[in-house]
Amino acid sequence: MTGHQNQTHLHHIQMPDSLRAQVNVLSLLMNGEDPKGVPISAILFGGRRASVVPLATEALDWNHGTFLGTIIASEMTAAAFGAIGQLRRDPMAMLPFCGYNMADYWGHWLDMGKTDGAKMPKVYYVNWFRKNEAGKFMWPGFGENSRVLKWVFERCAGSADAVETAIGNMPTLDGIDFSGLDMPDEDIANLMRVDTEGWLSELQGIEEYYNTFGNHLPTELRAQVQALRDRLESTQQAVA
Repeated sequence: MTGHQNQTHLHHIQMPDSLRAQVNVLSLLMNGEDPKGVPISAILFGGRRASVVPLATEALDWNHGTFLGTIIASEMTAAAFGAIGQLRRDPMAMLPFCGYNMADYWGHWLDMGKTDGAKMPKVYYVNWFRKNEAGKFMWPGFGENSRVLKWVFERCAGSADAVETAIGNMPTLDGIDFSGLDMPDEDIANLMRVDTEGWLSELQGIEEYYNTFGNHLPTELRAQVQALRDRLESTQQAVA
């Protein structure tokens, strides 16, 4: 109730943090608030990983992209509950916000990909927090993340190449612009490297996590785990 007895102002609890996008976001398209929605070209997922996960990976297809979203994890820091370095799963960064079984939510994602005529967005898994053997972050992060976004935009536009790997499509050697960055060549190589052994070890944790969802887990995601294992083992044998 305001000072005027005949006026009542209703607002959502998070209203102080909310602004009309059309008025305040100058880069927003004119149809940005169209209730029918607007096209989405790419979806980016990311976690805080010191190892295993490379700088940027593009999903092979929509089901694979959904799979990547479900396995997002971050290593605990001193600011979080749990042992430092222990993985905390936060699929699609939605765990605190999903009001029903998370595996059912994943099923909705998979169902969207079955829509006739749908052109699904490309899906990317990014990791700004990879560390080298000295325990230092290899990627500078912050505004330099736009270098990875540039590659994503170019992929969506069909103007950039990628290398198909066991874990997904990755930038070519010149796909990411590293010019002007004070980075050792070894760090650049490690940011773009597929850690085959690390990913094979990762699969056990993914399967253990999936098992917590019982019969709710979509069969497509079990199939993604096996497909990833097959691709990793093929890569392992090829370099043996």
